[in-house]
Amino acid sequence: MNKIVDRPSSVVYRRAYVIVALLILALANVSGAQTRRPSTRKPAPAARKPTIAPAEMTCPSPLGTGIKTNREYCDVLTGRDPKAGILIKLPPHRGNVTLRFNLHNRHTYSEEEVRMKRAFASYIAGIGVLTLDNTLLTRAAIASEFRRADDLLERIGGGAGPGGVKAVAPVGVEPITLEIDAEHTEVSILGEKLAVVRFDGQTANYAAPGRPIAIISDVTVEYTPAPAPARRR
Repeated sequence: MNKIVDRPSSVVYRRAYVIVALLILALANVSGAQTRRPSTRKPAPAARKPTIAPAEMTCPSPLGTGIKTNREYCDVLTGRDPKAGILIKLPPHRGNVTLRFNLHNRHTYSEEEVRMKRAFASYIAGIGVLTLDNTLLTRAAIASEFRRADDLLERIGGGAGPGGVKAVAPVGVEPITLEIDAEHTEVSILGEKLAVVRFDGQTANYAAPGRPIAIISDVTVEYTPAPAPARRR
């Protein structure tokens, strides 16, 4: 027969003590987790959304307002001095600014030439976007043709022609998009050169300073507004 050996009571008591101690420790950890204070760290501020707005523009040679769209058109003049070009002031911003505008060729409309089917003209106009210290940011160009009245983008009001429109009107459209580095606060648009081919096939080039060679419209800027200055206490 196997003998039954009684374990010493001290061993039983020691094990019971260990189990009770572990239970007390576990309950203390749960209680501590329940009473822990929530973190006081503030959430990171949400990123500011970009703003798209009409550009603040100084146009030295306004062409006028479109009779259909009520859009403002501005002649682009040739030149070398950025301060004499179309000045676009950039709003206070953080990060780069995206400049957008439409570039058009410039046609002088003649009803008589249209009737005689001698109104054809092909245009290629080149412009530059510069900083005020005469640093070239980019070049852009517009190529378009005129054959009949329907080729005009629209007529410009404020003239002496029939219906009170001007003879000069925009032809063609080339959307221009330019990203401008954050440090710039103002840019200038200047004309560089215009090449025209007429009905007779002759080509004429124009680059003399002060000559209108193209048109722009719909000038907008997309930017992240700069944070407001901190108030002094």
